[in-house]
Amino acid sequence: MKFVIALIWSFLLVTMLNYVVSSVAAVPFNFELGAILSLGFAALIFLISAIIPNDPVTHDHH
Repeated sequence: MKFVIALIWSFLLVTMLNYVVSSVAAVPFNFELGAILSLGFAALIFLISAIIPNDPVTHDHH
């Protein structure tokens, strides 16, 4: 379920960013580019979450 939610948020945020940047740069909005970039961004998020350890940090004080 977390993958589906991450894909949805990635799609929404990257598409919104694509729209704003294309508006500011005065270029036509390209929906397909935003959708493709959102998939790449979601894959990057999944990769980073797989690399970062999930174990809590313990400090041994002597």
